[in-house]
Amino acid sequence: MPSVGVQTARQKEDNVLSSQAEAAVSADDRADRVTGQTQPSSEELLARILTSLDEDKAEDVVQIDLRGKTEIGDYMVIASGRSTRQVSSMAEKLVDRLKHEFGRLSKIEGKDTGDWVLIDTGDVIVHIFRPEVREFYQLEKMWQPTATAKTN
Repeated sequence: MPSVGVQTARQKEDNVLSSQAEAAVSADDRADRVTGQTQPSSEELLARILTSLDEDKAEDVVQIDLRGKTEIGDYMVIASGRSTRQVSSMAEKLVDRLKHEFGRLSKIEGKDTGDWVLIDTGDVIVHIFRPEVREFYQLEKMWQPTATAKTN
């Protein structure tokens, strides 16, 4: 039979863990109240991303369904801008729109150089390239379903 001191320590640990779990739930509830909404589905997020890119005149926009292929996200979007300035601007506007409309904070890399900008929204990964850089890396070929191999 455990001593009273051990029971008290276990009870304290249980209380602390319960308090932490309640605080985490409360933080999620507060975040939803602050943004005025729950988190969007990956399909809603994808639709807004595609609309944003279209509004900013992105070229050659491709969406790739990643569900069942990888755990990095549900969708990947690849698009091109005509210049480093346009690539950076599209990325910045997209991140701002997602923040204001959905309360979604996105990670962004490469915005300063503007050759290849990666935006990680959690459910949707967005790549915005200058055309030359996109052609060099050819991400679409890596992620899109492959055609059946030719046999001779």
